[in-house]
Amino acid sequence: MLVMFKVNVYEIKAKLSEYLDRAANGERIVICRHNKPVAELRAVEEVRADPRPVGPLTGRPAFDVPSSFFDPLPDEDLDLWDGSGPAIVSPAAESAPPYGARQRRASKKRRS
Repeated sequence: MLVMFKVNVYEIKAKLSEYLDRAANGERIVICRHNKPVAELRAVEEVRADPRPVGPLTGRPAFDVPSSFFDPLPDEDLDLWDGSGPAIVSPAAESAPPYGARQRRASKKRRS
């Protein structure tokens, strides 16, 4: 059963327990501020009680992670990740004018 009910904040404050019971029974309560919806009160879905299985999902392909995956990265790679290494610039970016340069040149021409 899905019933939606609109109520303003002041009424929720005054009768919170009542609205919590209604939400637990399947109603969706839209909370409004000055008759504009701002939130929704509804029941929480059942929470998983049993632990999730660890490992590959049934019916899905499995793969092996090589032990080298867990080896530390070389210092050069770590420098690139934290930004302290040299920037890698593509050849196309080297030949392109800086961002906005074309617009600046065009605006200078208009002023003269």
